[in-house]
Amino acid sequence: MRTEIHIPSDLRFLGVAENWLLGSLEVEIGDQEDWTRQSSRLRLALVEAYSNVVRHAHRDQPHLPVVLRLELRNRDLALEIWDHGQGYDLSTYLAPSPEQMQEHGYGWLILNRLMDRVEYQLQVNGRNCLKLQASLP
Repeated sequence: MRTEIHIPSDLRFLGVAENWLLGSLEVEIGDQEDWTRQSSRLRLALVEAYSNVVRHAHRDQPHLPVVLRLELRNRDLALEIWDHGQGYDLSTYLAPSPEQMQEHGYGWLILNRLMDRVEYQLQVNGRNCLKLQASLP
């Protein structure tokens, strides 16, 4: 199964993005016993990724679309989040330290804990791609 949605860079559309992702997956794997656990994990990953694009990559540019692509093969899931921002240089990322009481910088850590694999590509044909992958039980 493959599907994609083009959605405005506006947090008011977060529910639309969540419904698209979870609705698409529920059609395919919703009869699974632990669907509630899996859907919560995937929802949190989407919320983190989409909100980062809106707040950082597309800051004050709601006319720029965010493209969400979902592919599910057997039990292997890939979710891509495409944006038009300047991108983020991961070589400058420092994981947050609990002692420092940081307010920001937890997104990358959260995504890597939730998903099996996280990849970020800068400037692919003028856009950036965050790819989240997971094997579902």
